[in-house]
Amino acid sequence: MTTSRPHVKRRLSQRIENIQPSGIRRFFDLASKMDNIISLGVGEPDFVTPWNVREASISSMERGFTAYTANAGLLELREEIANYMFKRFDVAYHAENEILVTVGASEAIDIGCRAILDDGDEVIVVEPSFVSYAPLISLAGGVPVSVGTKIEDDFKVSAKQIESKITEKTKAIIISFPNNPTGAVMGKKDLEQVAKIVEKHDLLVFSDEIYAELSYDDKHVSFASLPNMKERTILISGFSKAFAMTGWRLGFVLAPPDILNAMLKLHQYSLMCAPTMAQYGALEALKSGMDDIERMKQSYKQRRNYFIKSFAEIGLHCHTPGGAFYAFPSIASTGLTSSEFAEKLLYEERVAVVPGDVFGEGGEGHIRCSYATSMEQLEEAISRMGSFLKKYQ
Repeated sequence: MTTSRPHVKRRLSQRIENIQPSGIRRFFDLASKMDNIISLGVGEPDFVTPWNVREASISSMERGFTAYTANAGLLELREEIANYMFKRFDVAYHAENEILVTVGASEAIDIGCRAILDDGDEVIVVEPSFVSYAPLISLAGGVPVSVGTKIEDDFKVSAKQIESKITEKTKAIIISFPNNPTGAVMGKKDLEQVAKIVEKHDLLVFSDEIYAELSYDDKHVSFASLPNMKERTILISGFSKAFAMTGWRLGFVLAPPDILNAMLKLHQYSLMCAPTMAQYGALEALKSGMDDIERMKQSYKQRRNYFIKSFAEIGLHCHTPGGAFYAFPSIASTGLTSSEFAEKLLYEERVAVVPGDVFGEGGEGHIRCSYATSMEQLEEAISRMGSFLKKYQ
């Protein structure tokens, strides 16, 4: 005798089932099980957070500052962020109602999408891009629409490319320069052309400027600093990259008051506030960390120059990244896909890189290599990659 099974309702949401796991994480998991690995895949500084920043955080705990802060973050920290953004990037924001301290820049992207998107709203994503943009748009009910950039254009996007993707459903654009994974930067004239399209079509812009301090050859231009763009820009940044504070999980967002207030609602209900001790550390970083930023930036620039020169010597074409700490060389000469190249390189030469296709349209045929590691490691990685390429080119 058989009995019918009771009907079981769907346990997981359709939205989460449609989201693919991070392609970057898959390669980290593979590499973690292997010996003698040189990792060029990690997107974080190889510097330890400066001691004075760590000391400020420790001191805050010793003094008993362990309670919640205001939902938006310590007012003193928000005031210091306002001063920092004005002095460094010529954008003026009010600490009281235009700045929110978040749990990393990733939270800022998440709650920004949820604050402005209704079901079916389209968001244009300039790719290759950080892997979380499209999934977070989808989880907020939006529809990501990709615009691919190319190596022959130094991975810059044109206003014409963006406008070709705009429909009646387009609500916003996400741009990120300096870019992860390509290291591309956009100059003021390029951004001004994009701004004209934004104004013409009444759009909002997510401008992820987490790598702003790591612009090597020209001063970073904030999208919000362009005429009439502050009122349309959700400016996202944080402390992870330039201040070597990845594990502290502290970011911030600057936005017009109506959008900032909507994001604050989401932040209140989901997280309450960013970690108090981390906020005190960030306060110290902003007050005294500019020399540390410059020291780290010069080190990255030296490694970048070595890396790009070495890629050319072993037969990989790579544009010169103007910022961040990634190189994005073409592997088209091998005839391998990005994933094939990355897997074979990992197993045969014990070098971990990230296949370019995980970063979206335009990423296939490339690999992302982080040069935020020691020169000794970079030199050994180049040697191993050179041996690998002799077999496949």
